[in-house]
Amino acid sequence: MSDTYRRIVLASRPRGWATVDDFRLEVVDMPPLEDGHVRVRNHFLSLDPYMRGRMNDAKSYAAPQALGETMIGATVGEVVESRDPGFAVGDRVAGYLGWAEYGVSAAGGLTKVGTHPLSAYLGVLGMPGMTAWYGVNKILEPKPGDTLVVSAAAGAVGGVVGQLARRAGARVVGIAGGAEKCRYVTQELGFDACVDYKTAADVKALAGSIRTAAPAGVDAHFENVGGDVLNAVMSLLNPFSRVAICGLISDYNMIPGDIPKSAIRNPGLFLTARCRMQGFIVTDHLELWSEGLRALTAEVASGRMKYRESIANGVESAPAAFIGLLKGENLGKQLVRLKDDG
Repeated sequence: MSDTYRRIVLASRPRGWATVDDFRLEVVDMPPLEDGHVRVRNHFLSLDPYMRGRMNDAKSYAAPQALGETMIGATVGEVVESRDPGFAVGDRVAGYLGWAEYGVSAAGGLTKVGTHPLSAYLGVLGMPGMTAWYGVNKILEPKPGDTLVVSAAAGAVGGVVGQLARRAGARVVGIAGGAEKCRYVTQELGFDACVDYKTAADVKALAGSIRTAAPAGVDAHFENVGGDVLNAVMSLLNPFSRVAICGLISDYNMIPGDIPKSAIRNPGLFLTARCRMQGFIVTDHLELWSEGLRALTAEVASGRMKYRESIANGVESAPAAFIGLLKGENLGKQLVRLKDDG
């Protein structure tokens, strides 16, 4: 094992769109290992839209990412050194060790994972999968005959949302960017329809395309994007519909002081549709993780749950891959591979 490792730190806070210049690649010394701690060689790191919000020095549901420190992020890897009896060299673990080739964690910050591919524990069997499971089962509660719409349908969260809703008997309409993503959503994931938002000139046109795919209106909506997508879907909500707000990626690169693109244009719809809109952060519900992961693991083990991954190679590739994620360039879960045989 080397005496040094590479990591990516946040070098500056973006104003508007993040750029690769907001990050810095560093080579740092391997820290000593204290009692009760574990050293992990990371095989994969997760790139997720929420990270853009953490790059701002602004009040949110979590503390901002510190400048000059390893960028936050979930990881999976193998234990290479342990000073805790609960972990042995070779154990496969998930944690939050950030954009780095190695990490050290207190034993309580790591979770042993199963025998599925390690990368799956950052996607369908990790936070994105749990986000989908919670939003569908605890907020939207689709039932046979409902129409459920999900934005960013070709992403790590949206793809799981649609498949779970189909299992519940709902008609599922995805919204995605581009013909390739829409083909993936319908032909591989089994959605009933997919709307390419890039072909719509404005909110009215987008709403018209969604109406064609959902002629009976929308009973449940899982929102990852916000902006025009949210406003278009809201215009089609049926009485007593439910909306789960997971993310608003259209606002993540806004300049402070600007009006959010996700500003709701017609709040009267809350009254006329008598709808319920609920934002949620899945880590607020850790007491349900064992239940959700059991259900998702069964889906993956049976082969019913389909998923894809977009993989960049090497920790140095993380900034560009992250910016690509924010621009919608990924298909499925965006990962960075740090170890070739992971």
